[in-house]
Amino acid sequence: MTAMAPTRTEPDLSYLLDHTSHALRTRMTAALDAIGLTPRMHCVLVHALEEERTQAQLAEIGDMDKTTMVVTVDALEKAGLAERRPSSTDRRARIIAVTEAGARVAEESQRIVDGVHESALASLPDETRVALLKALDLLVTGHLETPVESPRPARRARQRG
Repeated sequence: MTAMAPTRTEPDLSYLLDHTSHALRTRMTAALDAIGLTPRMHCVLVHALEEERTQAQLAEIGDMDKTTMVVTVDALEKAGLAERRPSSTDRRARIIAVTEAGARVAEESQRIVDGVHESALASLPDETRVALLKALDLLVTGHLETPVESPRPARRARQRG
C-alpha cells in the first residue's frame, strides 16, 4: 500500500529558493570562468578591496571554511591577483591585499556578476522585480538573517548499491 503524500498548503519555499540559487550559481560560475575566476575568488577580491581584511574575516563574509579560503587565496596569489601581507593595525595578523592586476580583474568580474544578476532579474516585470528584491531583503535582514545551528548536521541518505 502506498501512503498518500500530505496536502501542501503553501508553496515549497525551500525548493523555490534552492533551485533559484543553484541556477544563479551555475550561471555565475560559467560567466566568471571566462576570465579565469571562481565566484569565491571574485568574492575575496571585491571584499579585500573594500577595506583591510584578514583571511578569517573574508572567509566569514564569503561563507567559506578555512580550507576553502586557503585554497582560494593560494589560487589568487598564484595568479598574481592578491597576496598575504602583515596588517597595518595588528602585527600578528595577516591581511589579503589585492594587487593592481587583481583590482583590474575585480572590476571586470564585478561587471560580469552585475550582468548575470541583471539578466536574471530582467526576466521579471518591473513591479515583480522590485517586490522580489524588497521581500528577499526583508527576509535576509529579518527573520532569516541568522541561520539556526542544527544539533545534527544534515546528511545525505546512503545509496544502496
